[in-house]
Parts: sequence; C-alpha cells; structure tokens
Amino acid sequence: MEFNFDPATLTALAITYGTKLVAAVATLVIGLIIVRAIVGVFGKVLDRSGVDVSLRSFLLSLISMLLKAMVYITALGMLGVEMTSFVALIAAAGLAVGMALSGTLQNFAGGVMILLFKPYKIGDFVEAQGYAGVVKDIQIFTTILTTGDNKTVLIPNGGLATGSLINYSTQPRRRVDFIFGIGYGDDLDKAYEVLGKLIEADDRILKDPEPFMALHALADSSVNIVVRVWVEAGDYWGVYFNMNEQVYRSFGNEGLSIPYPQMDVHVQPADG
Repeated sequence: MEFNFDPATLTALAITYGTKLVAAVATLVIGLIIVRAIVGVFGKVLDRSGVDVSLRSFLLSLISMLLKAMVYITALGMLGVEMTSFVALIAAAGLAVGMALSGTLQNFAGGVMILLFKPYKIGDFVEAQGYAGVVKDIQIFTTILTTGDNKTVLIPNGGLATGSLINYSTQPRRRVDFIFGIGYGDDLDKAYEVLGKLIEADDRILKDPEPFMALHALADSSVNIVVRVWVEAGDYWGVYFNMNEQVYRSFGNEGLSIPYPQMDVHVQPADG
C-alpha cells in the first residue's frame, strides 16, 4: 500500500494542529500562572482570617488541584481530545467513592466547619457525645480529648459539628450552685448566717454578681437551702469542694443538723 503525501495537505495539517498545540501550551502555561496567583491571594485571605494552619494547607491544596484540573481539561480540549466521556467517567468514579466513604466525608466536612467557625479550641474543656475532657488536638476527621482521669478519646468531627456541645471554657466566670439541707426544727436564720460567713471568708467568691441564698424546698427529710455564687472559671471546682467541706464542719459546730433520708416503721400488734 502506498501513501501519497500532498505537501499542501501536510502544510495545512501542520498549520492547523500546530496552531492548536501552541494555543493549548499557551493556555496551560498562562492557566497555571493564574492558578498560582489565585492560590496565593486565597492563602493571604486565610492568613488574615486566622484560619487554622492545618485547614489552611488543606484548602489551598484542594483549590490548587481543582483549578489545575480545569486548566488541563481546557488545554486537552483545545487539542481536539473528546473530554465529555472522560469527565463523565471521573464524575461516576467520584460518586462511587463518595458513597463508599460517606461517613468519612461527613467527618471531614465536620472538621472543616469546626476549624472555620471554632466552637472550641485546643485547651478548652468540653462535653459532647457522652464524653468530657480537655481538647488536645483538632484534626480534619477527629477531635482528640483527654479526660479527667487521663484517658485519650477520639471523637469523629461529624457528630461534633452537628450535635449539641457544652464548652465550659468560653466564659471567664461560672456560677457554682449548692443545695444544703438542715433538719426540720433547726434555726433557718442561723443557717443563713453560717453560710454567709463561709461565703464572705472565701476570697475566690466574687462580690458582683452578689451571692444568692433562699429556701429551696421543704423536702421529705430536710429543709433545703439553695446557694448560688459566682467565681472565676478556674476556681470553680476549688470553691465547690471547699464549700461542701466547710459547710459539713460548720453546721455541726453551730448546732445545725445535716439530715439524711430515713423511714419510720410502725409495727402493729397482730389481732389475736
């Protein structure tokens, strides 16, 4: 079989495809330069916004890959490569992977939301998903807590981003609530006086807001007094434990009883 090459045809093909090749290469080079500039500008925006370093790195990598993929697809299309089937194949593969990794993707999305909106930060004491502890690390997929008894807990970020969470570290002051019981027949005013002296003697208890005391309930076995005081967040547990101990010691010395649940049993003689 002989091939006859027409110089005019070859010249036309060379001009046509050469022009496309030059245009594709120019598009690729200029596109990559523009992508680098966009990523640089976005990185500066993230720096000014105070976005977490790990999230910043991930977002910049993701944006860079997406924009570069668009540039490559555009350049290949300019060369006459049919991209419709290729893009559809990528989309189908992405859908399959997304369905297989739905839980992981949910945790990833939760991690992004947490790092962006910062409902808590490293060092905060939080309670969520049945666990309470100090936040030691916030990763893309999980948050790591250290509990009070020094256990490490890894909690998926998906539940943290969409569920309820208590952050004990956001407010500088906290209120400590107590319920103290005295016996029926004890001097209520005397109990108020003793409690007032204990509050006054503790320098960690703030004067503003003013401490609050009131009769809480006439319970089955005791007359309950509610006490509410405000402290700096770091003094919460110290005041809580110390006040309970001081009340136990002082009530006995002042003739105030601390009742406990009891039951009176009456034995009726049998008829006979």
